[in-house]
Amino acid sequence: MSSKRFTETSKFLSYVLRHAPESIDLQLDSEGWGDVDALIAGAARQGRALDLAHLQAVVASSDKKRFGLSDDGRRIRAVQGHSTATVELQYAPKAPPAELYHGTATRFLDSIAQQGLIAGNRHHVHLSHDPATAIAVGQRYGSPVLLHIDAAAMHAQGLTFFQADNGVWLTAHVPVAFIRQPG
Repeated sequence: MSSKRFTETSKFLSYVLRHAPESIDLQLDSEGWGDVDALIAGAARQGRALDLAHLQAVVASSDKKRFGLSDDGRRIRAVQGHSTATVELQYAPKAPPAELYHGTATRFLDSIAQQGLIAGNRHHVHLSHDPATAIAVGQRYGSPVLLHIDAAAMHAQGLTFFQADNGVWLTAHVPVAFIRQPG
């Protein structure tokens, strides 16, 4: 499969499974699962050729493990990052590592200094255990900045963390007091 087709399919799946399942008449349950056959049919109605083998390849090859297939291969979902009101993934609370990271762009720093990190359209703020991954995320939005999050202190004060299937750490909000910008 060409890297261009892989990227286009991954972006399409992110859009449909995270934000707009209705754009292809796909129904997601409260855990974000949608029927694979309905996804393929909905994509076809929009002129997008997908088949089960291609979907399986995208799910298996995604470097960020954004998607999951059910054990029987009949359902697919995005593992985090939803903005739809009907999807609320139920992850068990988990103690985070002492420090986590968030990549952002310099243009967002003033807002972050006032509000902390907020989920915005999504259900959670996304954090990484890996600085390089966080920087790569920040680069998508402009000149990147790596923020250090004192996750241990947040957790000690009762803030809840979850970990998605792909390793991304999730929390509702990161207050300003727990954010440090190195340098």
